[in-house]
Amino acid sequence: QIDPKDYTFSGLKDETVGRLPGKVAGQQFVIQDCENCNIYIFDHSATITIDDCVNCRIFLGPIKGSVFFRDCKDCKCIVACQQFRTRDCRKLEVFLSCATQPIIESSTGMKFGCFQYYYPELALQFKDAGLSIFNNTWSNIHDFTPVSGENNWGLLPENAVVQDYVPLPSSEELKAVRISTEATRSLIPITRGRRQKCSDESCLAVFFAGDYTTANARKLIDEMTGKGFQLVQTKEISMKAEDTHRVFKQCASEFIPLLENGPVVALEFSGDGAVEACRSTINDVFSGTKVFVSESKASASQDVDNFFNFADMQMGM
Repeated sequence: QIDPKDYTFSGLKDETVGRLPGKVAGQQFVIQDCENCNIYIFDHSATITIDDCVNCRIFLGPIKGSVFFRDCKDCKCIVACQQFRTRDCRKLEVFLSCATQPIIESSTGMKFGCFQYYYPELALQFKDAGLSIFNNTWSNIHDFTPVSGENNWGLLPENAVVQDYVPLPSSEELKAVRISTEATRSLIPITRGRRQKCSDESCLAVFFAGDYTTANARKLIDEMTGKGFQLVQTKEISMKAEDTHRVFKQCASEFIPLLENGPVVALEFSGDGAVEACRSTINDVFSGTKVFVSESKASASQDVDNFFNFADMQMGM
């Protein structure tokens, strides 16, 4: 028998509370009427609603469905979810991983950054919630109620430090979770999203499904960002044979057999010399792995557009 009290934080003030990995296990959770609290859900859940919270710091592990903030103000959050919505909120600052386009409604002073967090159980919780670490549209916000001449949302500073917003838990029970907020350890690759790119040269790299797809994609990200290139966006999506022609043009046929193994993982890098650097890294580091990489600077931006426009259509964006 499930006791709703185990899945609710209500009417708390000046407290630090949370749930350890394994304690929510895919149930839905409710947070309401909390003031000046630190709240941590270190597990995956079905849906979460947060109502009438003021001046709280909140961490929410992977949410299979939606997270909905209503009538909240002055909160700082780290959230991973399939769908993100706010209504009648003021001044929320959110480090976000969201598989679909985040939606704000009747909300002002909203600020967004890319989700950045790690603890050992997090990867499995993403899997249990049916979320891909590569599908994160954190900066592609849809404002349902725009006001002419005003902007209800913006992006957090690029150098924003997660711990300055949502501190590590101080309670003995929650200290057991082995957290890192270092950018290089983040489970979710940190992308630029809609921020200004540093260069008009981009490069597309696509890994095909196999035992090491995620590890290979992460390795390429580490190699490229280590050389000073920026990771703009990532995507994990299934493709059919007919999709390859639109995206991979004349080399489509060599990739068609690989699509049967599962979804592809695509990465866009930006920076002067990105194509050359990406091609040489893939030759050096992934010599035995079939990877699609943009041929030249001239074709690369078209590759990027072709792939991500296709992906947005598939995901109904």
